[in-house]
Amino acid sequence: MPIANDVPLALANRFTVKVDAPGEIDLGSWAKVDGLDVTFDVVEYRAGDAWNSRWYCPGATKYSTVKLSRAVTADTEKVKKWLSDTAKNHKPGLMVIELKDSADKKVFTWEMRSAMPSKWSVGGFDAGTSKIATEQLEVVHLGFLDDDIA
Repeated sequence: MPIANDVPLALANRFTVKVDAPGEIDLGSWAKVDGLDVTFDVVEYRAGDAWNSRWYCPGATKYSTVKLSRAVTADTEKVKKWLSDTAKNHKPGLMVIELKDSADKKVFTWEMRSAMPSKWSVGGFDAGTSKIATEQLEVVHLGFLDDDIA
């Protein structure tokens, strides 16, 4: 079945990242994001009187580390400030990744609870090549689903 003309399609190359650290920090656009996934532990229960009948129940959810990468830009200074602020006084915050369409309208949003940077790196420099300097930011979080008990 074809997609209707009025359905907005997200473009994989158009997304932005913001953090609440406290106060919102716009970390800008990124070129690549990996780790937007969730894994469910499955709890299997077998009653003693039901022979081979089993029930499956959802167990704990596990979220991967989110890895963002892009060319080093002026927005890199904002990332450095967030890292400095987090190192001095971490308060669990929210990281928001917005996937957008060609008209820059939001199509889908991931809101990662208690986001905290776990690693930041800038690729090596080599004057003998004409490569673009890149940065990678890794963020741990407690999830983007409404699966918390609180």
